[in-house]
Amino acid sequence: MSGMPSGRVHNLINTVAYGLIAAAAVWGVQGGAVVITSAQALSFSVAYAAGTFLLSPDLDLAEGRVDSKRRWGVLGLLWVPYGRAFSHRGLSHTWLLGPLTRLLYLGLIGLLVFGVLKFFWPALAWPGLPGPISFTLALPLMLGYYVSQWLHLIADGVRPDHGMKRSSQKFRKLRGGVRRLGYRPGGRRR
Repeated sequence: MSGMPSGRVHNLINTVAYGLIAAAAVWGVQGGAVVITSAQALSFSVAYAAGTFLLSPDLDLAEGRVDSKRRWGVLGLLWVPYGRAFSHRGLSHTWLLGPLTRLLYLGLIGLLVFGVLKFFWPALAWPGLPGPISFTLALPLMLGYYVSQWLHLIADGVRPDHGMKRSSQKFRKLRGGVRRLGYRPGGRRR
């Protein structure tokens, strides 16, 4: 654990990387290699900032002092159950599911808040989006969020296959237990 970067170092890495990404995007647009609209650039930037400063993979340490939790202010307490549910550098530090767990957790909190408000104000309606989100805006949103998360994981030395070896070992152990019960692949008993 002592070799892992601090929150300040993670933020510096992500900020420098954002500058490089932005410079490459400007260069690509000016050279005519890519087309990026202002809305796409804003979507990427907002999601990248949220992923860097508010939804860090280190929220799995939310029982302690974590920069991401502190930035939520009083609402940072909402992340303590997340920290208890996920062990540090476990599922929350995987490349695809880890970032998704934080988004789903945030969505769950939103649904719970809405449910409580709806109980007291039955006429309350779920706030809708002003219009459908197109793929051309959803992609930069997801890219911005996931790239910020992946940079954190790279800095922590977490490889893309993190957790796969442990999962395959658990599967083999489960499969061996089923065979000891007398079952074979194909559903035949011994």
